[in-house]
Amino acid sequence: MTAAICPLLCKRGTGGDFSYAKNSATAEIPPAPPFLKGGTHGRLRTLARRMLLFFAVAFLSACSGEPKTGPVEIKWDRDGCTHCGMALSDRHFAAQVRGGAKHQAFKFDDIGCVVEWLKKQPWANDAGTEIWVMDYRSEKWVDARRARYIGGKTSPMAYGFAAVAIDPGSIDFEELKRRVLANKNRQGTPP
Repeated sequence: MTAAICPLLCKRGTGGDFSYAKNSATAEIPPAPPFLKGGTHGRLRTLARRMLLFFAVAFLSACSGEPKTGPVEIKWDRDGCTHCGMALSDRHFAAQVRGGAKHQAFKFDDIGCVVEWLKKQPWANDAGTEIWVMDYRSEKWVDARRARYIGGKTSPMAYGFAAVAIDPGSIDFEELKRRVLANKNRQGTPP
């Protein structure tokens, strides 16, 4: 190597006298800087790493929380229904409610479970309570209060109703609630 290519690669002698080796085999490795050797500088480096790790974890945990509004992601075949405990597996009938003091999300496998569960919640009719249901055909989340419902479907808990955008003979959410609460045989047939 020449001095023009690599002027500070090797140190010969002592006292900071730099000379340039023509053969890399005879080059001496310069001593490590103090902060890499340990001691006070090593402890500072360790402290800096720990602080960086702490702030990285804090930042990532703050960013990974669930949204404050709307439906949350469902882990199919792992999440359980808040009302009956059954695993959520059929995307056509899933529903979610967001409400309560902490405005948290509750997951359900059937819109009938939502109706039955909400009748026991003191905050069920609050303006901030959100109810979401999966559209039977498009498998997209829709506002349950605006959706229309058709009966006669084989739903997970046999309430028999599925949400749709619009369908002849469909019913609104209030009628759905009335039928679910009045119907003892389920399967979405009229009382």
